[in-house]
Amino acid sequence: MSNYLLSLLQLCNSSLPLGAYSYSEGLEFLVENGNITNGESLGQWLENELFYGSIRIEGAIAFRAYNCYLNDDCEGLYYWNNWLSASRETKELREQSWQMGKSLCRLTLQLIPDDKKLKSVIDNFDSPCNSAITFGIVSAYSQIPSTEMLWGYLHSWLNNLVNGGVKLIPLGQTEGQKLIFNLHESIINTTQQIINLQDDQLASCSWGLSFASIHHETLYSRLFRS
Repeated sequence: MSNYLLSLLQLCNSSLPLGAYSYSEGLEFLVENGNITNGESLGQWLENELFYGSIRIEGAIAFRAYNCYLNDDCEGLYYWNNWLSASRETKELREQSWQMGKSLCRLTLQLIPDDKKLKSVIDNFDSPCNSAITFGIVSAYSQIPSTEMLWGYLHSWLNNLVNGGVKLIPLGQTEGQKLIFNLHESIINTTQQIINLQDDQLASCSWGLSFASIHHETLYSRLFRS
């Protein structure tokens, strides 16, 4: 138990060199445009994203990648990677997913250089690997239970965007931590939804995220990567 827990803590650590901190996923535009102005409106946005947005679908694909790796289903693994790339709402969101996936693949092979199966799976992707796919692969390799894997994936996403809100709105650090704490139950509920999703139920209501992401690059000045 301690081994998988330590692996999960490392995989979800904000200091992991994946570049997540450099992305706001449209949040910067929403703050600039006045859609998000305080902790309450940020919390509502994040809760809606968890229940209805594309992060829920990312989690579902991470869950499928996890199971594909355990079952030696490389064809399924590569299928879901291409599926996720095709479903990304904007170029900005797709390139974020690819960049973070590439960074995690590179880090994984540096930390675990001698596992032939892991190296073969990562090396044989015929297109850029999405971060959710890599997260699922590494979690399965590390024998992290699937439920805890999803908690970690969603919590990492939440933590990154709350930190963005702390900088952009701005919020105090304590208020940011309260936001994360108050959304723990939402993470648990969303995780259960993800586990129960069938393939033909993989859909999200993410037009707000798409709109924000499209307009992010047009801002006069930006703190976050576009």
